[in-house]
Amino acid sequence: MHTILGAGGPVANALTKELINHNETIRLVSRKPVNTNNNNKVTWQKADLLNYDEVLSAAQGSTVIYLVAGLVYDKDIWRAQWPVIMQNVINATKATGARLIFFDNVYMYGLVNGAMTENTSYKPSSVKGEIRAGIAEMLMNEVEAGNINATIARAPDFYGAPINSFVDMMVLSNYAKKQNAQWIGNPDCKHNFIYVPDAGKAMFMLGQAPDSGNQIWHLPTPPAITGKQFLDIAARIYKVEPKYTRVNKAMLWLFGLFKKVVMGTVEMYYQYDHDYIFDSSKFEKAFNFKPTSYEDGITEISKTLHKS
Repeated sequence: MHTILGAGGPVANALTKELINHNETIRLVSRKPVNTNNNNKVTWQKADLLNYDEVLSAAQGSTVIYLVAGLVYDKDIWRAQWPVIMQNVINATKATGARLIFFDNVYMYGLVNGAMTENTSYKPSSVKGEIRAGIAEMLMNEVEAGNINATIARAPDFYGAPINSFVDMMVLSNYAKKQNAQWIGNPDCKHNFIYVPDAGKAMFMLGQAPDSGNQIWHLPTPPAITGKQFLDIAARIYKVEPKYTRVNKAMLWLFGLFKKVVMGTVEMYYQYDHDYIFDSSKFEKAFNFKPTSYEDGITEISKTLHKS
């Protein structure tokens, strides 16, 4: 059985779709109900990841556990909750003997001069990055001690989701409505974005490959391009002019005074005014996987999520 802790988010949903397509037995775990679409191989179980007994109950009988949880984008909440969640999941993994796959981001690397790889050192440039470095180290320390079989599946910013993606909310949905886009940071800097369905497929593939355990994988992502290049591709697909407003750090801070989730982005601004280059060649070679191009991904989104 495949158990998804933190079901209901974009990547968790993409992973669920892959598991269903391959006729796997799935347990979706979250605090709020998740639609199982009356599939007799999919069940939902309520659990708070901060409660170990509930996590353990949800993990019972699992072959593979996927930790794909998303917390409110607030460093104080992250500081209080992420270490507890990670310890609970580690303990449940030990108790059940399941494999664990943790969907992670790149905050722990901090500002990197060059490409981010699986061997990049942790030098966080933010409080949230320090927290992510801490929980990643918690997990890999257990792996190195031989206590669990665990994998870290790391991804850059994603697109292809109606929420939690600035390019979806500020670029694609705007162009779909024939409005000007907004771009955070310097549009001349390079940045990678992973297509959500690719993240789901890659998580599924890791779950099907026991030999992939006990290491870090960067999930398949197309090469970094500049913000202007991304805007040009999106504008061409949505048949609009590539017009945009640049959102700088001061503007983010000002918006954050009225919306706390935006304030959480201010300390991450370094990701948007420097090159952000994510290398996923290890995964692509090992699994013979070609990431979806921006052209193809945005074209598909234009037909589904953000219809023009």
